[in-house]
Amino acid sequence: MSDHWDRVWESRDPEAVTWFQASPDVSMRLIAAVARPGDRIIDVGGGASRLVDHLLAAGYDDVTVLDIAAGAMAAARRRLGGRAAEVRWVVADVTDTAFDTAFDTAFDVWHDRAVFHFLTEPDGRAGYLAGMNAALAVGGHVVLSTFGPDGPEWCSGLPVLRYDVATLHATLGDGYALVADEVEHHVTPTGATQQFVYGVFRRLR
Repeated sequence: MSDHWDRVWESRDPEAVTWFQASPDVSMRLIAAVARPGDRIIDVGGGASRLVDHLLAAGYDDVTVLDIAAGAMAAARRRLGGRAAEVRWVVADVTDTAFDTAFDTAFDVWHDRAVFHFLTEPDGRAGYLAGMNAALAVGGHVVLSTFGPDGPEWCSGLPVLRYDVATLHATLGDGYALVADEVEHHVTPTGATQQFVYGVFRRLR
């Protein structure tokens, strides 16, 4: 899987990928609703996303970006310049990283926009959820976004799964409570519209 994403980032400009957002307004609003200054935030699949820029600008000073593609994060680090040193950068596959040993303390917010829907096999989803549960503090929040029921069935040459918020909640299990949800109609750089579903979940145990 890492080879696929390395090829994507070698062949495409960060602002040309379909999920590009100059301003990740929905993610920022949902994170701000549950995160306090000093909270530990991880952006899973953050790669070249502009979310990290906006988090730093909003005063969040404990931010980790995790992505499977080193090239994507290299682009983000170049963009941030000197501020890149304020961020923890982790190149890893979220489905098989041992999060309980990779980080010294638990995260307060786990953000993922457009990774989880690529996990079409049960083993991949199980690995992701195990890592998330190892990394996220009890009482912490998951801000999870995937293609919605009317979203694409394929993205970047790969099949995806589509979710509504009830299916996302069922996938996370009864250890999580739904706090908020939202639908976004994302306009891609080519002008197409994609439906994204967002769910915010609080970890209960």
